[in-house]
Amino acid sequence: MLKSVISALLLVAVLSQEEEEPFKLPSLKGNAFFADPFANFDGIGSIWSLSSSSKGDGSKFDGRWAIEGNSANLKDLGLVAKDKARHHAISAKMNKKVDFTDLHDAQKQFVVQYEVKYQDTMECGGSYLKLVAEADEEFSSDTFNDKTLYSVMFGPDKCGLESRIHFIVNYKNPVTGTVEEKHAKASSDFKEIFTDGKSHLITLVVDYDGAFEILVDQKSVNKGSLLTDMSPAINPSAEIDDPSDSKPADWDDKEKIPDPMATKPEDWDEEAPKFIDDEEATKPDDWLDDEPDHVADPEAVKPEDWDDEEDGEWEAPIIENPKCEAGNCGTWVRPQKPNPDYKGKWAPPLIDNPNYSGVWSPRKIPNPDFYEDKTPFASLLPISAVGIEMWTMTKDIMFDNIILTDSKTVADDWAAESWNKKALIEILNAPGDSPMDKFLTYAGENPWIWVLLAAAVILPVVFYVYCSGGSPAPVDDGAEAKKTDKVTPDDDEKEGDKEEEEGEQKEEDEDMPELEETEKKEEEEEAAAEEEEAEEEA
Repeated sequence: MLKSVISALLLVAVLSQEEEEPFKLPSLKGNAFFADPFANFDGIGSIWSLSSSSKGDGSKFDGRWAIEGNSANLKDLGLVAKDKARHHAISAKMNKKVDFTDLHDAQKQFVVQYEVKYQDTMECGGSYLKLVAEADEEFSSDTFNDKTLYSVMFGPDKCGLESRIHFIVNYKNPVTGTVEEKHAKASSDFKEIFTDGKSHLITLVVDYDGAFEILVDQKSVNKGSLLTDMSPAINPSAEIDDPSDSKPADWDDKEKIPDPMATKPEDWDEEAPKFIDDEEATKPDDWLDDEPDHVADPEAVKPEDWDDEEDGEWEAPIIENPKCEAGNCGTWVRPQKPNPDYKGKWAPPLIDNPNYSGVWSPRKIPNPDFYEDKTPFASLLPISAVGIEMWTMTKDIMFDNIILTDSKTVADDWAAESWNKKALIEILNAPGDSPMDKFLTYAGENPWIWVLLAAAVILPVVFYVYCSGGSPAPVDDGAEAKKTDKVTPDDDEKEGDKEEEEGEQKEEDEDMPELEETEKKEEEEEAAAEEEEAEEEA
């Protein structure tokens, strides 16, 4: 009960604060290689540029992009892929490239984080970022397409029942110089993001030692290591199968063989049928041999406008015979049953193969392309641009608050001033349970909200108490005397006045009997005078 009351107070506080405070963009508290909160409607053309290239199959990037307000707060702008069944491509050049060797040497992280909101239920398509690899030629958004080499690809993807959060790195083989995609293992517990219509925070954290973690709405959905959890593996096997080796001609890899000594029993009848007529079955008493399965509809009536000369002779439509609903019409056929004498085609039983050589595999030889990269993080290709290249069957996919940084703390602070507030508003505005129930559920899943809301309520109270402190106000002596019976300077005067009043009252009390006797005498004299006057009149 107490928790609910506190929750209500905090909830009212945060909502009233949200109404009073104008929308604020998140502030960057630390280093970032790229950070875009989409501050205004001029992002396309100044920061982001459309591709005029085409895909490898010749398809044009004809999907439209726009900067629009989020339904949670129309002043909160984001980048929106507008069209379904279209190819979209847009990118932004970074002023500061990501050099993974430098990050490794400084023992720092690499963090990419952004918000995505499926304003329509996601059917099929991607919503991932492609972090473009630095190349010899300067990056140009104009030529950005599906063949542009990326260093890291990260984000959600869905089609039908299959969904995933991609984390792919293009790794350059230090021996051959070839580049190969390395995919992280599958993530879990994130599929609701495609259908609930809310803004979701997608985060990738890669530590300098190669450990990585993927988070959705600040909850971990995947963990692993570049060294052990990528497919194909970053480091190849030290040995490989000898491509020139082949299985010997006399190699017998059959573990079981038919028993050569077995013979078919004399009573084995291969011709016996699998099923035979059931001679014990009898025709049901209600079986109607002469009833057809279909009859003319007896309730049908010839239409009044039917013309036999023009339309031909009218016939009632054919319907299933109502007498045959139980399937008991027509020629009765005896049912069949399994044949107890059926054995099928005879085959000799299997026995262990005395000549079994085992499972053959080619011999191993040293891998000529072997290498061991113990620091794959440092070997990742440098990043020079952020791109979104995707095909989708869902319109109005919104991207917002994209940040690339070297610290998860910086990314968390960025989210605290953007997604955290937005997520709470969207939950409270969603249909369903009461706002209080939604808030308590959200707070249970996101304990950090208690810190935020406590700061909104408790800190102002503490600040008020602190500011109200200082020298104590002067205390009224009279009020103090009432509380403590303390003697004050004017108590003597008050006591003297009291004694004088009591003396006067005493004198009045002493004079009272004489006054009463005088009044009584006057009343008697008046009465006697009235009697005398009455007698005279009589």
